[in-house]
Amino acid sequence: MIEFGAGGGLSEASGEALAVPVFAERIWGPGADWVAEELGTWLDEYLEEVDFSGKADQIVSLPTGGRLRFRTLFLVGLGEEADLDGVRQAAGWLGGKTNRVGDLATTFHGLAVDGAARAFAEGFLLGQYRFDKYRSEPKPSLTETVRFVGGAAEAAVVEARVGAELARAVALARDLVNEPAAGKSPEMMAAVARRVGDETGIRIVVHDEEDIAREGFGGLAGVAAGAHRPARMVEFWHEPENAQAFVAFVGKGIVFDSGGLSLKLPAAMETMKTDMSGAAAVFGAMQAIAALKIPVKVLGITPLTENMPGGGATRPGDVLTARNGKTIEVLNTDAEGRLVLADGLALAAESQPDVIIDLATLTGACHVALGDKIAGGWTNNEVWRDRVVGAGAAAGERIWPMPLPSDYRKNIDSTIADMKNTGNNRYGGAINAALLLAEFVGEVPWVHLDIAGPARWPEDEHYQRQGGSGFGVRTLVAFVEDLAGRR
Repeated sequence: MIEFGAGGGLSEASGEALAVPVFAERIWGPGADWVAEELGTWLDEYLEEVDFSGKADQIVSLPTGGRLRFRTLFLVGLGEEADLDGVRQAAGWLGGKTNRVGDLATTFHGLAVDGAARAFAEGFLLGQYRFDKYRSEPKPSLTETVRFVGGAAEAAVVEARVGAELARAVALARDLVNEPAAGKSPEMMAAVARRVGDETGIRIVVHDEEDIAREGFGGLAGVAAGAHRPARMVEFWHEPENAQAFVAFVGKGIVFDSGGLSLKLPAAMETMKTDMSGAAAVFGAMQAIAALKIPVKVLGITPLTENMPGGGATRPGDVLTARNGKTIEVLNTDAEGRLVLADGLALAAESQPDVIIDLATLTGACHVALGDKIAGGWTNNEVWRDRVVGAGAAAGERIWPMPLPSDYRKNIDSTIADMKNTGNNRYGGAINAALLLAEFVGEVPWVHLDIAGPARWPEDEHYQRQGGSGFGVRTLVAFVEDLAGRR
């Protein structure tokens, strides 16, 4: 675990490496002006030679040759101006470049951005993330300490520790998403939930297969019917005294999606270990919210199962009865996420929270519409949706508001049940899925986030790493912080 500390004044500090921010057109940021003065014209000549101008995706390292009390200098580009996510991204690039550096000093906290130290810590740690569990020769980060040097360093350390806790929660979600399906059965996921509960004091309730049948979780039971490994429904309860609000999170937890009897093509299964990214986001967010002691009551719900084509699998044409008594005709067993979410949403609505937020890698249609890096947001209450979108913006996670037109509801009408789990044609698939979910929240305000694109990051980029992104953790935490008046 990297320790954040205060390192005193910049001119007296020394160590292995120093990182300073630089704006576009080589305008020196905090600490960089001092470095430039110490190094003189030699620095400008070197930066001209390597074509470093301070653009947002630029970073350069150079040995100081004894000209500074640090062996290595990192100049980190910020672009035209800095905002919170710009700081996170710059720190992410730096984290990826410095994982062989044991001790790093920085002046990033001196930027004129509220929360710069927190954003720096968050981005830096996420940039150093690797999933090396299955490598024969893992290369864990060698970084042990990050020291803030210059004014207000002690306050920066306090901020940074919040960012570090958030990065730890995102790393938990990333680890769960990146874990092969064989290593994360519903029972194993429930064990992780219990561990989170033991570490944070969150109350954990795990419903086993007998409970699932007895409690009327028909959607979850139907999807799990073809799997050998039994399903679980997990509840997380963060119940602080004097809670200022009550929210519920529901995350889709399909630990592997073969498509069921409506079998996917082999290539389409290659990423389906990540179909539990919504549940992973709930795991991470609940851990962070409890660790940060945010005074908001939060219920997290994760229906967990595989979708497999075993001999007992649900067949196209079967009808399932969800927790709230509504029935769904299953015409495509590969549209299974909405079936397990139906039970999770109905369970959440029973507790009458102020708002329910669900997250799911739900539809390829949303991925097609918004690409790899933006989630879609649907709602029955635009005020709450706008607050979630705003929380996402503050956290650096983009969410695009999407329509929920009531006249499209007929697209999921069934001739034999209350609804069917597919639309009448291929068009508007993400809307049709959202309309089905709306049937299970009652009158409770609700926001649905389809994270089919950004849950799986396509490339190494700033503080993101190719694979599971942990998308949603930071949005949920920022949302709850906002409710508590902490942002």
